[in-house]
Amino acid sequence: MPRDPGKTLKRQALRQQGVFNPRSQDVQHELFQNSNFFDPEDLVQVKYEMLRQVGVDRQSISASAEAFGFSRPSFYQAQSAFQQAGLAGLLPEKRGPRSGHKLTAEVMEFISRVQTADALLSPAQLAQAVQEQFGLSVHPRSIDRQLRRQKKRQ
Repeated sequence: MPRDPGKTLKRQALRQQGVFNPRSQDVQHELFQNSNFFDPEDLVQVKYEMLRQVGVDRQSISASAEAFGFSRPSFYQAQSAFQQAGLAGLLPEKRGPRSGHKLTAEVMEFISRVQTADALLSPAQLAQAVQEQFGLSVHPRSIDRQLRRQKKRQ
């Protein structure tokens, strides 16, 4: 049986937007079985329907979470995010630090001064100097990336 090209395009779009449900096979709720509208691969839609079932249809949290392929803690996280930010709260957030959070302006000024004194220092040597001066463990690659960002800005 040939694959549905529309479904393939939608799956690609969901992945690109970071809202593809990697556990779509765990969605057992009847709404998502053989439906052209309800898509178990659409993470936002699945979370929303799970919340709606509890809030509007007054179903139990445990049963709803299980039917939609989530744990109870995941239900509560989705509920809190939805209450705080609406539908946008159901979008997954990027993981990890948002920036070089250890490389504050003070640390970068120090690195600049050290580099000015000895331009041949490697990022690993700069990381060691930061460790000695501030007690911060910073990966040499983080320093290298931050230095390149600063060069681009200039």
